[in-house]
Amino acid sequence: MNIIDMRALKPDTDMASSGVAVLKKGEGRSLKAGGLWIYDNEIAEVKGSFEDGDILSVEDFDGYFMGYGFINGASKIRIRMLSRRQENRITPAFLEKRVRAAWEYRKNVIDIESCRVIFGEADFLPGLVIDKFSDVLVVESLALGIDRLKPLLLESLKKVLEEDGIRLRGIYERSDAKVRLQEGMERYKGFVGEPFDTKVEITENGVRYLVDVKDGQKTGFFLDQKNNRAAIHKLCSGKQVLDCFTHTGSFALNAGIAGADSVLGVDASELGIAQARENARLNGLEDRVHFICEDVFELLPRLEERGEQYDVVILDPPAFTKSRQATKGAVKGYREINLRGIKLVKDGGFLVTCSCSHFMEQELFAKTIREAARGAHKRLRQVEFHTQAPDHPILWAADESYYLKFYIFQICDEE
Repeated sequence: MNIIDMRALKPDTDMASSGVAVLKKGEGRSLKAGGLWIYDNEIAEVKGSFEDGDILSVEDFDGYFMGYGFINGASKIRIRMLSRRQENRITPAFLEKRVRAAWEYRKNVIDIESCRVIFGEADFLPGLVIDKFSDVLVVESLALGIDRLKPLLLESLKKVLEEDGIRLRGIYERSDAKVRLQEGMERYKGFVGEPFDTKVEITENGVRYLVDVKDGQKTGFFLDQKNNRAAIHKLCSGKQVLDCFTHTGSFALNAGIAGADSVLGVDASELGIAQARENARLNGLEDRVHFICEDVFELLPRLEERGEQYDVVILDPPAFTKSRQATKGAVKGYREINLRGIKLVKDGGFLVTCSCSHFMEQELFAKTIREAARGAHKRLRQVEFHTQAPDHPILWAADESYYLKFYIFQICDEE
């Protein structure tokens, strides 16, 4: 793979090949509506000299210029767009401008101590995710073309951060997602530059966490729920709380910090539970916030049989579907878990429920929760609805950037 040699490039170096992709007549509807992806079956031909991962120009069937993007013949998403305007040629200066815009946006909308700095398509850098945990960056590259640009983009980001007085302790790469295989790429994880301690302490909403950027899920910590975790604080003071799919304990610890009398966090991952207990000790909450390693689907019916009831039940499961074809089965999972969760909420208590699957669309998720409430003979009173935190922006027309749905309901007995 031809990695970009930054030392050989001037700021105004045109990085595009001579390749030109031509769309079929009537195709490119998503692109024309503002999307960033062109699928393999939308392309009539690719002219000129290029190799997979190269940047090339895109034209409509009649020669109309559509933009610049990078191509990969191994992927069904054949081209991912970087720029729409012909004068915006892809140069190191242009890419630095993209990185700078992403950072300036975060400074306006979120606490930047720990945040997602680059969110792929939503920041017009498709296939690239970069999270900042205090003074450490974690990078995930999911597309061939962006993989080649990665060294250049990381150097640009280091420069932009240093201008704000932020000096990084290190960078770790977590490009180990299975989706890379669909791009014809190998999975990879490791240090970018000098090694460092990969257990990183961060503080969010007043809660301290040790984030394992090397072995934790995804990039090590789910930053997308930051504001949603804060939203439960007002519900939890003096309450009994059940946090299902707790992962490393984030919602449970927020409930504890908010003054809950007792919190039980549940997850099937022994590593996650060990990290959650470590985080509880870090916050001095081990007397009130406890964790058990159990399958949530098996535990909740047993809690119901024992007559257990909670003031607040939190459901934050992993994505039950990662494809449109598997959505029907996912609906059953979400309906079951919400039915069980609702039955464990005291009358007048609260259900906090989420879906992080892009394919579980908001309307379908709401319908599924409504069916679960009907099955439990309970009424739902909606308190709040949120999506992902604003450092994970939703780019309209790029539907894949909208994935997290978060509801708070009050649960009322039918009378």
